[in-house]
Amino acid sequence: MPVVVPSNLREALAVLATEPDAVPIAGGTDLMVAINAGRHPVGTVVGVGALPELRGWRRDGDDLVLGAALTYRELADPVLASGCPALAQAARTVGSPQIRNAGTIGGNLATASPAGDALPVLVALDATVELASTRGTRAVSVTDYLVGPKRTDAERDELVVAVRIPLSDSRQEFLKVGTRNAMVIAVASVAAVVDLDARHVRLAMGSVGPTVLRAHDAEAFASDAIDWDRGAQLDPAALPTLGALVADAARPIDDHRSTASYRRRCVGVLATRALRRLCVAPPAAGAGLAA
Repeated sequence: MPVVVPSNLREALAVLATEPDAVPIAGGTDLMVAINAGRHPVGTVVGVGALPELRGWRRDGDDLVLGAALTYRELADPVLASGCPALAQAARTVGSPQIRNAGTIGGNLATASPAGDALPVLVALDATVELASTRGTRAVSVTDYLVGPKRTDAERDELVVAVRIPLSDSRQEFLKVGTRNAMVIAVASVAAVVDLDARHVRLAMGSVGPTVLRAHDAEAFASDAIDWDRGAQLDPAALPTLGALVADAARPIDDHRSTASYRRRCVGVLATRALRRLCVAPPAAGAGLAA
């Protein structure tokens, strides 16, 4: 197969515009599995992982901008994690060290699997995907970008170049359930963001629908139940209702990895656990001993 390794973004976009069967590749951790299994036809391969325009991350005003070729290992860097802890938590759960060194956030978006670990976090953070082609650039919310299982809003000749995340004073958590402790595809996952500026909770669920889902009723319930004036505290008595609302928002299926009922149960438990960690104060030292 022809392989093109462009030296800059302009050259890469020109190949995508002129070669109808061109396939961009960065880490290749998803694409090569599909190619080797015969599920993905391949024409011209365009290597984009080393493009300088897609590398690194930066602060841009009130936004955090992540290059599409940023690897999972780089996402877990402590400096970056301090501004986006849930994304770092998700990155640490991806595959093996070798996979984390190769796989990229842009690849996770391009694959658009409902089980993609970074995707619930990006949805919960109201991230924006930046796309480029020879016609220009455009930005689309990650919710609108993910249109179905392994389907996106991107045109054939468009390339994911960056992800833009609005920064806010927030507490964040990412949790997932799988069939083992390491190198596991999520059976179910939840990203929770407690936005202290907007006084709102956002909950996104992975692997329980055709794409990442928001639990809007649960978000509204939690946002109303939290006492924002007392350090964003949540009465533990509200957690069972919260978990039930999250489970109701799921649209899972039975497959070889799990049953739908187990997935629904999982996201309810994960959301409850995440909000407990973020908003329920631990008991004072010794408080339980007198009882």
